[in-house]
Amino acid sequence: MASLKEKPCRHTVIAEDLEVIFSRPEKWHCFAGSHVLIAGATSFLAAYLIEFFASLSERWPERPVVIHALARDRNKLSSRFPHLMGQCWFRPIIQDVCDQLPGFERIDFIVHAAGAGSPKHYLADPVGTARANVQGVLNLLDLARLYGSRLLFMSSGAVYGHGQSVNAITETGFGGLDPLDISACYGESKRMAETLCADYHRQYGVATVIARISHTYGPGIALDDGRSFADFIADALNGRPIVLNSDGSGSRPFCYVADATVAFLMLLLRGEAGNAYNIGMDQETTILELARLIARLSPTPDLEVACQPATLDRQALFRAGGHFDLAKIELLGWRPTTQPEAGFERTLRYFTQN
Repeated sequence: MASLKEKPCRHTVIAEDLEVIFSRPEKWHCFAGSHVLIAGATSFLAAYLIEFFASLSERWPERPVVIHALARDRNKLSSRFPHLMGQCWFRPIIQDVCDQLPGFERIDFIVHAAGAGSPKHYLADPVGTARANVQGVLNLLDLARLYGSRLLFMSSGAVYGHGQSVNAITETGFGGLDPLDISACYGESKRMAETLCADYHRQYGVATVIARISHTYGPGIALDDGRSFADFIADALNGRPIVLNSDGSGSRPFCYVADATVAFLMLLLRGEAGNAYNIGMDQETTILELARLIARLSPTPDLEVACQPATLDRQALFRAGGHFDLAKIELLGWRPTTQPEAGFERTLRYFTQN
């Protein structure tokens, strides 16, 4: 007898994270029956939002959240969400966010998460990076104006520019950013997109909210992302020594993706229009500490960690250290709760069970 092919299902680690998110005392029912457009649907951060909205549709089949998932690659979308393809409330839109958008019955919430997020990718296509942030956000802002939608723009700590290491970066803690710098395609276009969000709110009353996101990791991160934590995870999964091209003294605040997802959802529901909010961890981990942590969590026992002299082939980050001041978003009731040991354990478990 031929065996029946198993129906694709959500990964266990992601399902566990969604249960934790849903258990928070938020008014998730406000999303029931709504239409949500998510641009950059296959991106790391957007994917967790889609999973959460899909879980709401599964819980409330009588009032599902209709997810309009905008992505450029249908195969990539199908590969990331095989368990959602074919659902009547999961509606793929295959196109570039910079192209003219189709008409809709209604759109209640919009998320702009399209475009490159790691130096490896945005430096390879600086023009495309700038277009996705500027032309892409203009398209979505016009759509939000037309349908009266709330819009969340996924920005970055890159807007704070270059500056000396500080203990806590507030929403007004800007440093210099040379528009001719090799990485300006990312930081400057994020700044321009933020300006457009603020202007559409002031001039047209569009309810725009901006999330300035710090270093975020978790299940679904691309192992070829190019950033140190992705490299370390790939090494750990393949049993390779983790080799740093520095002494590892630089530090970063690593925020688990499920914690960040809660913040995004809260901003969609309750963020003050025309405002930006810092989202990230406010405790730092040195790169060497992170390498040793991932080595210890690795499925390969006694994985070696080594430091080598710094090389020029790695892209410099905007700041050598420092983290966000979270006071503003704390007023909405959000703080990250997942410590790096638990978060990276979950991330490694996602890949080893995948």
